[in-house]
Amino acid sequence: MARRERVVRMSVELPLWRALAAYRVLTAGYAILLLVFTGDRYERPWVAVGFLAAMAVWTLATLPRVANAAACTKRFLGADLAVALTGILLTPLADAHAQQIDSPTLPSIWTAGSVLAYAIKGGWRWAGFASSLVAVANIIERGEPSRDTIHNVLLVWVASIAIGYVVEVARASERTLARALEIEAATRERERLARDIHDGVLQVLAMVQRRGTAIGGEAAELGRMAGEQEVALRTLVAGGLVPASRVSEDAARGAVVRLVDEPDGQDGAHAAAQLPVDLRPLLAPRAGSRVTLSEPGAPVLLPARTARELAAAVGAALDNVRRHAGEGARAWILVEDGPDEVVVTVRDDGPGIPEGRLAQAEGEGRLGVALSIRGRLRDIGGTAELVSVPGQGTEVELTVPRGTRGRQER
Repeated sequence: MARRERVVRMSVELPLWRALAAYRVLTAGYAILLLVFTGDRYERPWVAVGFLAAMAVWTLATLPRVANAAACTKRFLGADLAVALTGILLTPLADAHAQQIDSPTLPSIWTAGSVLAYAIKGGWRWAGFASSLVAVANIIERGEPSRDTIHNVLLVWVASIAIGYVVEVARASERTLARALEIEAATRERERLARDIHDGVLQVLAMVQRRGTAIGGEAAELGRMAGEQEVALRTLVAGGLVPASRVSEDAARGAVVRLVDEPDGQDGAHAAAQLPVDLRPLLAPRAGSRVTLSEPGAPVLLPARTARELAAAVGAALDNVRRHAGEGARAWILVEDGPDEVVVTVRDDGPGIPEGRLAQAEGEGRLGVALSIRGRLRDIGGTAELVSVPGQGTEVELTVPRGTRGRQER
């Protein structure tokens, strides 16, 4: 089995659950130490020993229950709070003088763990409910409200409600992030499909329209129909009606990346996309009688996917030269291999692009520059700059950062 990257859920709540599990174990140990060092003051020490032994066993046995929100069920929360309340109410039975000296209850600060579990699981309302029951139990145990009792009750009540509120805010933020990730994934997939359509189907339809109109007769009617279909398809692409094939459900939950096992074939495809390849052979077919290619003498190494997308963007720029600069226009491709980036410049001697024409073309659904060039470069972490002066041609500068693997191979 090979390894690949997969998106898995990683909620911001998990650190809180881990902290809660550690808190329960530590505070159970603290309650036992209190009994060891102050056990001589108990009139019925066997009550304290029995309860703390049961509490310790319960704490260790239920650690999986406080591992995450799914495992922490309502039934567990009720039972856990019942253990805490029982310990509070048993305190006067084990220590008859507890009410006079305001000594700690049998579970001591372990009780706060039960309340915090409610806060993390259900938010501030659940925290308020659990802390109120603990407050009532403490007042009953003391017989009457004392200053220390009120202080401890308020501390647990405020802290648990605050934590519950923070958890609710974090969950709302996760949902917002999940929605943003879902929209971004769908948008990227839509743009990828739109580029494929533009570079394939739309180009063919446009060619059929031009040739049919030039030939005339029945071919002209075929060209007219092709033109109508081209307009309709451009409208779909520009209007964002091309659906994403699939949006990752894991990414829509808020995620991090980790390595997991996967069959060799899928991992091989991912690894192949990262292997360095020479950009020059991919650009060589673009050269011709009216296209001059200037390149370094040494290999220009880039990850395979980056090199393919860069070459496709160069092809889209040359398509625009042939379509808009005229049959007699010349173009030059210059490849510059820097230590940190690769820059490919496509320049022509055409009439240039009038000011505002690109924005107008995008509004008409003609997205060659927006999708086939800028969209491709953005997806591989690069940039595309277009400079055009009417009467002086057009220059497209494509820049991509060099990957770590490519630098090592050099």
